[in-house]
Amino acid sequence: MVVMFIISVASCYSLQGNKRNCFHRVSGFQRNKFVYSARQPRWTCQTSVATPVKTEAAAFGQQHLVFGNVVTAMVTPFKGNGEEVDYTVAEQLAATLAANGSDALIIAGTTGESPTLTWSEQYELFNVVKSAVAGKAKVIAGAGSNSTEEAIEATHKAAKLGLDGTLHVVPYYNKPPQEGIFKHFKACADCEPDLPMMLYNIPGRTGINMTAETTARLSRVSNIVAVKEASGNVDQFSEIRRMTEPSFHMYAGDDSLTLALLALGGSGVVSVASHFIGSQLQEMIKSYFSGNVNEATRIHMRYFPLFKALFSMANPIPAKKALQLQGWPVGPPRSPLTEATPEVEANLKSLMKELRLL
Repeated sequence: MVVMFIISVASCYSLQGNKRNCFHRVSGFQRNKFVYSARQPRWTCQTSVATPVKTEAAAFGQQHLVFGNVVTAMVTPFKGNGEEVDYTVAEQLAATLAANGSDALIIAGTTGESPTLTWSEQYELFNVVKSAVAGKAKVIAGAGSNSTEEAIEATHKAAKLGLDGTLHVVPYYNKPPQEGIFKHFKACADCEPDLPMMLYNIPGRTGINMTAETTARLSRVSNIVAVKEASGNVDQFSEIRRMTEPSFHMYAGDDSLTLALLALGGSGVVSVASHFIGSQLQEMIKSYFSGNVNEATRIHMRYFPLFKALFSMANPIPAKKALQLQGWPVGPPRSPLTEATPEVEANLKSLMKELRLL
């Protein structure tokens, strides 16, 4: 319902017609801020026949994209029972993702099982993936830590290896106050001022929510260019968009919310499903921004069951099983994560056959 309500409101702004049936119309940007006014509307709608148009509203969230629209949070392949990282398979998977719709890859993020990777394993992954994609996709280092010193060290390493950016998660477990979160992220950004940085808010895993106000403060740091907002809170997403410049990019942290959040000024998604449908996600986003909301909705609805199935157990358990079903030797998750249950595997297999992904 959230998706359809938001899209229906957004559709009003992308249709020309009788202004009497609209809410307050967007009057444009004032000193680069998104402002609302009932005067001199740029977009109006009517209750009968309407013609989709590409609007300035549709371009909101698309200015100066650093990381693109579809950012894949890549799994980490392991050998055997997880004893060693399989760097060869990582190279092959990264190259395949870059050729099939991924604008950028996040290495050693949540989906990449960062909690059970050593820093030396992460650095080697950064290096081999950067080489494998050969400039066909951006490579973003999962450099986050709940230790500011460690996060700074990882940021320096990412810059030295020539990566295209870093992802920094809100410090977890130690639950810093908002001022501590701000200082932590600013220190990480300032240590490599030429390296673009994406913030990552996922309170369900970290135990602390980074507020919209803190995100807005951080957005004013020149090389903090984006946030992966995985709180699942649509109100917070709206507040962040309201308080930040159009050049600050917001990414859904959940595939099932991507389309809804585009209507709130989002730029795209940090995706798990893009391991399987990267090109289709690109088409969905392209359709939305070109004004074809019906087509974007059709794509979303087709793959919505897959979005949910990939989170039917802790991420990346289902994603790794789905890749194995496609023949990818990515190995099991590292302990304490487990293999997918027979029920989850059977559901994935049935669904992927239905979607012609097997």
